[in-house]
Amino acid sequence: MRRSTLALPQPTQGQPGANGRSDWATLRKLLPYLWRYRWRVGIALAFLVAAKMANVGVPLLLKELVDSLSIQPGSAASLLVVPVGLIVAYGALRLSTTLFTELRELIFAKATEGTARSISLQVFRHLHALSLRFHLERQTGGMTRDIERGTRAVHSLISYSLYSILPTLIEVTMVLTVLAVKFDAWFAGITLIALVVYIGFTVIVTEWRTQFRKQMNEIDSAAHSRAIDSLLNYETVKYFNNEDFEARRYDDNLEKLRRASLKSQSTLSMLNTGQQLIIATALVAMLWRATQGVVDGRMTLGDLVMVNAFMIQLYIPLNFLGVIYREIKQSLTDLDKMFTLLEREREVADAPDARPLQVAEGVVRFEHVSFAYEPGPAPGSPGQDAPLGGRGRSELGAYGRPILHDVSFEIPAGKTVAVVGPSGAGKSTLARLLYRFYDVGGGRITIDGQDIRQVTQASLRQAIGIVPQDTVLFNDTVEYNIAYGRPGATRDEVEAAARAAHIHAFIAATPKGYDTMVGERGLKLSGGEKQRVAIARTLLKNPPVLIFDEATSALDSANERAIQAELKSAAQGKTALVIAHRLSTVVDAHQIVVMDQGRVVERGAHAELLARGGRYAQMWRLQQSGHDGDDTSAPPGRGGPMDQA
Repeated sequence: MRRSTLALPQPTQGQPGANGRSDWATLRKLLPYLWRYRWRVGIALAFLVAAKMANVGVPLLLKELVDSLSIQPGSAASLLVVPVGLIVAYGALRLSTTLFTELRELIFAKATEGTARSISLQVFRHLHALSLRFHLERQTGGMTRDIERGTRAVHSLISYSLYSILPTLIEVTMVLTVLAVKFDAWFAGITLIALVVYIGFTVIVTEWRTQFRKQMNEIDSAAHSRAIDSLLNYETVKYFNNEDFEARRYDDNLEKLRRASLKSQSTLSMLNTGQQLIIATALVAMLWRATQGVVDGRMTLGDLVMVNAFMIQLYIPLNFLGVIYREIKQSLTDLDKMFTLLEREREVADAPDARPLQVAEGVVRFEHVSFAYEPGPAPGSPGQDAPLGGRGRSELGAYGRPILHDVSFEIPAGKTVAVVGPSGAGKSTLARLLYRFYDVGGGRITIDGQDIRQVTQASLRQAIGIVPQDTVLFNDTVEYNIAYGRPGATRDEVEAAARAAHIHAFIAATPKGYDTMVGERGLKLSGGEKQRVAIARTLLKNPPVLIFDEATSALDSANERAIQAELKSAAQGKTALVIAHRLSTVVDAHQIVVMDQGRVVERGAHAELLARGGRYAQMWRLQQSGHDGDDTSAPPGRGGPMDQA
């Protein structure tokens, strides 16, 4: 269970500053995704330049229009022809600016959307490829918010850079050139000085403000994680009457978010005021010099109008420079988080020369398997190379709290082997290792002589079907959840699997039948119903190797006996590993392996183990007398991934 104190996300698993990458490095990682659309980029840039040339031409034409009004009173023909032509040209330039801008966005939309899609899909695939350890440690709410922000950041970066920053730079260059050529250098100098001061002020203040924005986002992610976690554990909240407690924790974060937002807004107001002061000062200086030029006869009234239009036209986009710069910085940070997720190494990865698993008979062997969930120094001998649990560092890879010690047994082709023992004995760990959620620390696991580390994970998991102890369903229909065992299965095949799992009658009795929604994580179904859905979809998959991890633990005795018969029938001719707590469910297994504290202590058939009078016989007597088969000899938490915490 997560700690009750609410902490901000740490710089791991894709959090800010996880790898210290610079903004330019983040941009370089984005460029390959855009490179595939390079022709669209080129065409879009051509339209961009055309739009800015038309935009700069508007004040020039406006000057000619104003100057053309200074004609002799008797020249009626000139009054009708010249201004009308200029007015039409003025309107055409305005239209051209909008037309070229829209064409640019239309051409580049495919590149923007395609890039966002490619990155999002790659992140989604990578997250599914990461190890079980990552998904046990993650905070779902915060991670999904990071992915959402990262996807949005792709749109923002392209939009602001191509549609705001680059056009402004092109327009500034053109305006400075026109001012320097048509008038004296002071006009270009005042504009350039104002731009440098404006940009410098904006960058410095925005960099200072970034800390408040980042803090606000971190608090927002933490609040989102808290809310998602609380809603996912709705029943637990209700069981302990902790609605007010959860609301207070959420409100604490909302209050922190409110304070951070106010601080961010106050600094934004300061930034905007400073920007307007710089713009106003520059505009006054330019108009004063232009007015003096008109009075002295060096400039026309049209020149004054043109200078004023240039300044207004130039400073309108600059008004948003602070916002744009801040958003670009934030987008780079958000994109970096998503790229950090992409760079997270797979703990369990296919070997470079991995080949598909070839299952002929389906013989499964555990050969001297040792394993620890959390590597680290061996207790009592930090940093030493002394053997641990009878095996050396070369087999455990790195010392830690060992879960399995030198475990060896075989599941013959077409046979069923059961593994029993008290809680924490390491039974479910065997299933996780066979499914390759983790790699063994020592020894190896083979199927038909093939080390599962040397075959592709996709082919390995295609060959194995599992009914887990804790069944989690998708928030979709019953049919979807059963058909998930073999996507594309027909309704008849789904119903056949449901009948075999003894859940068809229940489904048929519901108002919507197989179209019944099961709710978030299947919460609308009882534990037994969820487990029967899990059995049905595994039967539908019909793989050569089966794993039943406490497959009937949530069923009543009558249904358990019925489904045991179905499972026995389903396992006929298949290699099956049965992990069980109730010994009565495994009496027909070809071999029973008894584990205790990560070691195999006994093995044999049911009758043979009873006659031996050892650990199994003791567990059998306890269960037959109505007592639990667990005892206190096994330390709690030694058999599952929670032991990492």
